[in-house]
Amino acid sequence: MAIIKSAVAAALLAAGIAVLGCRPSLAAEVYPSATVTIVVPFPAGGTADILPRLVANVLHAKWGQSVIIENRPGAGGNIGAEYVARANPNGYTLLASPPGPLAINQTLYKQLAYDATKFVPITILGSVPNVLIVSPKVEARSFQALIEQAKKNPGKITFASQGVGSTSHLTGHLFEMVAGINLLHVPYKGTAPALNDLIGGHVDLMFDNLASSLSQHRAGTAKILAVASLTRSAVLPDIPTVAESGLPGFHSVTWFGLVAPANTPPAIVVKLNQIVVEALRQPEVHKRFLEMAVEPLGDTPAETARFIKEESARWGEVINTANVKLD
Repeated sequence: MAIIKSAVAAALLAAGIAVLGCRPSLAAEVYPSATVTIVVPFPAGGTADILPRLVANVLHAKWGQSVIIENRPGAGGNIGAEYVARANPNGYTLLASPPGPLAINQTLYKQLAYDATKFVPITILGSVPNVLIVSPKVEARSFQALIEQAKKNPGKITFASQGVGSTSHLTGHLFEMVAGINLLHVPYKGTAPALNDLIGGHVDLMFDNLASSLSQHRAGTAKILAVASLTRSAVLPDIPTVAESGLPGFHSVTWFGLVAPANTPPAIVVKLNQIVVEALRQPEVHKRFLEMAVEPLGDTPAETARFIKEESARWGEVINTANVKLD
């Protein structure tokens, strides 16, 4: 009888181990079985908020499960990023963010409560070129003329940004470094107030993402002199790139990544990547992205990891070389 009990116990133990070993794949099979929350670490209404909402609508329709967007702004995106970093790594809490919390803040801030390198990449939702846009009061009507004007007036031409450490701020410093000029930085709390002062002539220029500057350019209230992507924009084919305007290799885009907390099961990451990429390829989603001047991407997790690493190194070099510090 003891031998029989021992054999039964051993069989049960083996079965338990087998079940445990299958948990990751089983979890992926039934995922999602509850509400999925996508945290956006910036306020509602901007491009960073709209893009994941478009994707969330498709996921909800596909899964039959609620997919909600939760805005947790503050501290340059760090509040929302920290929240996701501390979340249960089960695929039910994700982070959708522009570069700051994923590729910039770990160099910019002396201390963070999360490690951006530990996030598990899912995909890049899309990217939008940054553009050099100038006030209507700026005399220079071309990129080269602006550089010449800046060289004649060191420290007198002002450039606005969305805030210290933002992509627009760092791109302005990159412009200074590559062009050999000296500008005066004027930080704002967001894109809207910066653009308003640019239009009003209170600041001279700004590197902003094309999505938010396009309407001003078309209305004639400000002028885009160059596009900072390596290729011209399809929506502004007549506007040259910074690279072809005399600064070879100059490159600056705003992108929007989707990541999960560390230790999220690989099977769930793969499943998320596949369905999000499918969503990005849907005609209506693709169309809405392009209407906002955003190129839908949908990279693999490996490609996403490599891209974020490259962006971190590039902007880290700008931060260190320009000695960018938070006030």
